[in-house]
Amino acid sequence: VQLQASGGGLVQAGGSLRLSCAASGRTFSSYAVGWFRQAPGKEREFVTAINWNGGSTYYADSVKGRFTVSRDNAKNTAYLQMNSLKSEDTAVYYCAADNYYTGSSGRGYNYWGRGTLVTVSS
Repeated sequence: VQLQASGGGLVQAGGSLRLSCAASGRTFSSYAVGWFRQAPGKEREFVTAINWNGGSTYYADSVKGRFTVSRDNAKNTAYLQMNSLKSEDTAVYYCAADNYYTGSSGRGYNYWGRGTLVTVSS
Protein backbone atom coordinates (compact mmCIF):
# COMPACT_ATOMS: atom_id res chain seq x y z
CA VAL A 1 0.00 0.00 0.00
CA GLN A 2 1.24 3.49 -0.85
CA LEU A 3 0.54 6.32 1.56
CA GLN A 4 0.59 10.08 1.21
CA ALA A 5 0.09 12.46 4.09
CA SER A 6 -1.16 15.96 3.41
CA GLY A 7 -2.77 18.92 5.11
CA GLY A 8 0.15 20.35 7.01
CA GLY A 9 0.87 24.03 7.20
CA LEU A 10 1.43 27.00 9.43
CA VAL A 11 -1.09 27.65 12.19
CA GLN A 12 -1.16 29.80 15.29
CA ALA A 13 -1.12 28.26 18.73
CA GLY A 14 -4.64 27.29 19.73
CA GLY A 15 -5.64 26.68 16.14
CA SER A 16 -6.61 23.53 14.30
CA LEU A 17 -5.49 21.47 11.32
CA ARG A 18 -6.71 18.28 9.76
CA LEU A 19 -4.20 15.95 8.20
CA SER A 20 -5.14 13.32 5.65
CA CYS A 21 -3.44 10.06 4.81
CA ALA A 22 -4.50 8.83 1.39
CA ALA A 23 -3.80 5.19 0.55
CA SER A 24 -3.61 3.37 -2.73
CA GLY A 25 -2.51 0.03 -4.04
CA ARG A 26 -4.08 -2.53 -1.74
CA THR A 27 -7.14 -3.02 0.39
CA PHE A 28 -6.82 -0.11 2.75
CA SER A 29 -9.68 -1.33 4.91
CA SER A 30 -7.60 -4.25 6.16
CA TYR A 31 -4.78 -2.04 7.43
CA ALA A 32 -4.33 -0.29 10.73
CA VAL A 33 -2.98 3.24 10.48
CA GLY A 34 -0.57 4.97 12.79
CA TRP A 35 0.43 8.61 12.92
CA PHE A 36 3.90 9.59 14.05
CA ARG A 37 5.78 12.85 14.18
CA GLN A 38 9.35 14.01 14.27
CA ALA A 39 10.35 17.42 15.52
CA PRO A 40 13.67 19.01 14.54
CA GLY A 41 16.50 17.41 16.47
CA LYS A 42 14.24 14.87 18.12
CA GLU A 43 13.40 11.24 17.60
CA ARG A 44 10.25 10.14 15.90
CA GLU A 45 7.38 9.67 18.32
CA PHE A 46 4.03 7.99 18.28
CA VAL A 47 0.95 10.19 18.06
CA THR A 48 -2.06 7.98 17.50
CA ALA A 49 -3.26 4.79 15.84
CA ILE A 50 -6.54 3.40 14.59
CA ASN A 51 -7.39 -0.19 13.81
CA TRP A 52 -8.74 -1.47 10.50
CA ASN A 53 -12.38 -0.59 11.08
CA GLY A 54 -11.98 2.40 13.36
CA GLY A 55 -13.27 0.49 16.35
CA SER A 56 -10.12 0.97 18.39
CA THR A 57 -7.96 4.04 18.74
CA TYR A 58 -4.85 4.81 20.75
CA TYR A 59 -3.28 8.13 21.65
CA ALA A 60 -0.07 9.42 23.11
CA ASP A 61 -0.65 11.18 26.41
CA SER A 62 0.65 14.41 24.93
CA VAL A 63 -2.23 14.64 22.44
CA LYS A 64 -5.14 13.05 24.30
CA GLY A 65 -8.16 15.29 24.32
CA ARG A 66 -6.76 17.47 21.53
CA PHE A 67 -6.23 15.12 18.58
CA THR A 68 -8.72 12.74 17.02
CA VAL A 69 -7.91 9.98 14.56
CA SER A 70 -10.52 8.62 12.16
CA ARG A 71 -10.78 6.85 8.85
CA ASP A 72 -13.07 6.51 5.88
CA ASN A 73 -12.39 3.18 4.24
CA ALA A 74 -14.68 4.01 1.34
CA LYS A 75 -12.31 6.86 0.51
CA ASN A 76 -9.12 4.96 1.40
CA THR A 77 -8.20 7.79 3.72
CA ALA A 78 -7.33 8.26 7.36
CA TYR A 79 -7.51 11.59 9.14
CA LEU A 80 -5.87 13.30 12.04
CA GLN A 81 -7.86 16.21 13.44
CA MET A 82 -5.60 18.38 15.56
CA ASN A 83 -7.15 21.00 17.83
CA SER A 84 -5.72 23.34 20.46
CA LEU A 85 -2.35 23.13 18.78
CA LYS A 86 0.74 24.03 20.75
CA SER A 87 4.19 25.07 19.65
CA GLU A 88 5.48 21.70 20.80
CA ASP A 89 3.27 20.03 18.19
CA THR A 90 5.52 21.45 15.48
CA ALA A 91 6.92 18.50 13.55
CA VAL A 92 6.82 16.53 10.36
CA TYR A 93 3.84 14.19 10.61
CA TYR A 94 3.90 10.77 9.00
CA CYS A 95 1.24 8.16 8.50
CA ALA A 96 2.04 4.47 8.48
CA ALA A 97 0.04 1.32 7.86
CA ASP A 98 0.22 -2.37 8.59
CA ASN A 99 -2.18 -5.26 8.21
CA TYR A 100 -1.02 -7.08 11.34
CA TYR A 101 0.04 -4.43 13.81
CA THR A 102 -1.84 -1.68 15.59
CA GLY A 103 0.23 0.07 18.17
CA SER A 104 2.70 2.71 19.17
CA SER A 105 5.94 1.28 17.84
CA GLY A 106 7.08 2.57 14.51
CA ARG A 107 8.84 -0.73 13.90
CA GLY A 108 5.48 -2.45 13.74
CA TYR A 109 4.41 -0.66 10.59
CA ASN A 110 5.64 -1.85 7.22
CA TYR A 111 4.34 0.96 5.06
CA TRP A 112 5.13 4.63 5.43
CA GLY A 113 4.23 7.73 3.53
CA ARG A 114 6.10 10.95 3.08
CA GLY A 115 5.51 13.37 5.85
CA THR A 116 3.73 16.68 5.99
CA LEU A 117 5.09 19.60 7.97
CA VAL A 118 3.04 21.18 10.71
CA THR A 119 4.34 24.43 12.15
CA VAL A 120 2.63 25.99 15.14
CA SER A 121 3.56 29.57 15.87
CA SER A 122 3.27 30.93 19.38
